[in-house]
Amino acid sequence: MTVKIHRPRCGKILTALLLAGCAFGAQASIKQIRFAVDPTYPPFESKTPEGKLVGFDIDLGNALCTQLQAKCVWVESQFDAMIPALKARKFDAILSDMGITEERMKQIDFTMPLYDTHVQLIARKGANLLPEAGSLKGKSVGVQQGTVQERYAKAKWEPYGVTVVAYGDQAQVESDLVAGRLDAVFTDAAQAAIGFLKQPQGQAFELAGPIVQDPIIGPGTAIGLRKGDTELKTALDNAFTAIKKDGTFDKIQKKYFATDISIQPQPGAGS
Repeated sequence: MTVKIHRPRCGKILTALLLAGCAFGAQASIKQIRFAVDPTYPPFESKTPEGKLVGFDIDLGNALCTQLQAKCVWVESQFDAMIPALKARKFDAILSDMGITEERMKQIDFTMPLYDTHVQLIARKGANLLPEAGSLKGKSVGVQQGTVQERYAKAKWEPYGVTVVAYGDQAQVESDLVAGRLDAVFTDAAQAAIGFLKQPQGQAFELAGPIVQDPIIGPGTAIGLRKGDTELKTALDNAFTAIKKDGTFDKIQKKYFATDISIQPQPGAGS
């Protein structure tokens, strides 16, 4: 007679536990994230007189680290040097209002899109300038080096008689605009509205013309990562999803912006 021995059907349970353990272990292994920021770009990031880093991206990064139970370390860098420095492992990620573009995606990876603040021209009130080559012909337009604004201006305006002047940081761009060495500045609209136009030196200027939309500009902003760093990407994507769901992201954006900068679903797209 054959005796059948009944064993617990634990194979699937064991597999599930192992997978869950691997997923937890991947997240738990991230104890520290070194974020690169350019502290000349309020309200995204800037320094107090005491030298403390503050701003929307700083609050967002700290919220992500809290969600991951990881330590945030902030590394200051000029914007145009960030991608080479990321590839050289001087930090782990770029959290500095960096737009997602096809050109950048050839060099680095990105998290899911986090927010979208648009780009626009700033000019002196009454100058009647528009973000078009015909309107800007013979004028000087300032941009920050390494930005999508620089790339767009050099591709779309410079060939038609517009002088595009690139600067190492945003403070230098704004200083030359105020001094009259520039006719306009092409920048992030939210940065301009809150970081410059509300300051005493910005009172004589305004957002000029419509928002500029183009594939060069990209679909929004995300955190830049080294190619193939899937562990950090998954962790940050999951953390961002969590802080959006629990209302933390909404609380942070309302602290800095009067309008909703979250990524909006495209018409006809699924939820």
